[in-house]
Amino acid sequence: MASELAEKAKEAIIDDDLKLALDLYSRAIELDSTNADYFADRAQANIKLNNFTEAVADANKAIELASSIPKAYLRKGVACMKLEEYHTAKRALEIGASLAQDDSRFTNLIKECDLRIAEDCYDQRKSLAPNVQPSATPASVGSCQKETISSGKPKYRHEYYQKPEEVILTIFAKGIPAENVTVDFGEQILSVNVSGEDTYHFQPRLFGKVLPDRSKYQVLSTKIEIRFVKAEVINWTSLEYCKEITVPQKINVPSVGSQRPSYPSSKSRAKDWDKLEAEVKKEEKDEKLDGDAALNKFFREIYQSADEDTRRAMTKSFVESSGTVLSTDWKEVGSKKVEGSAPEDMEMKKWEY
Repeated sequence: MASELAEKAKEAIIDDDLKLALDLYSRAIELDSTNADYFADRAQANIKLNNFTEAVADANKAIELASSIPKAYLRKGVACMKLEEYHTAKRALEIGASLAQDDSRFTNLIKECDLRIAEDCYDQRKSLAPNVQPSATPASVGSCQKETISSGKPKYRHEYYQKPEEVILTIFAKGIPAENVTVDFGEQILSVNVSGEDTYHFQPRLFGKVLPDRSKYQVLSTKIEIRFVKAEVINWTSLEYCKEITVPQKINVPSVGSQRPSYPSSKSRAKDWDKLEAEVKKEEKDEKLDGDAALNKFFREIYQSADEDTRRAMTKSFVESSGTVLSTDWKEVGSKKVEGSAPEDMEMKKWEY
């Protein structure tokens, strides 16, 4: 049934009935959500309908399900170019080109990305000219500010504040396992996915461009904290991009200690951010755990503060020993397989998948 719907969707695209094609692909995905081709093809329909952020999400899902499909990288590249995310587009297109070396579309689009990136660099240099009047006063957010709603469930809510060179987004949710959280950084698109019993998906187009390689996130016991490094030192008057706000304002970076950063919110009412942050930190500190939960928290804290070699050692030893050995010494475990050791009076067995 799903394959029949997908075939009808292809015919609809040929007939230029794009809304029907989108609906048919969505119905096919409801019946079979593990087919990467359905997501990659729905991305094409979304691109033709100018739903570029949705197209990126579909292409990412297709790549997650089957990382060797060239058309998924092609459609991600095209959608990102439409969103003016040329660096992200180029990375996707280069992977696609390596999978389909005879397809000239990748080569041509990569050249266009290089041209656009060069133009962006020139425009940025011009924007730093001394005749630009800097300002630290935020513009009116107006109707662009949105409040995130996840499937009608109140479990997740988000707030953000900013510093001259950084934006900190906090998604408040207690007890989310780190392995259930996936955060994908684009130049101007953020994708947050939480799997499990209470699924959550948040994919805004951000107000300004960020540096994906320098942005990071961490999952804590009460929240997911996401930090973006701004590509330009400008004041974000909202978290999400809005056509009505066309002139970003440059920030006067004050001397250390002379001024606290401004704290715009995804809600209209004023908040005491210092108090809120203190309460969250106190809640994390006072959280009392025992048994496996306390042990897991202890090892998580070690992992978060460790260097790269220590993290690699912990991951490799834990996986290869089936969870019975946890080493922090990469020199010891890096060059050999870590054998598991069962507790006394117990026997090691391998799971069959």
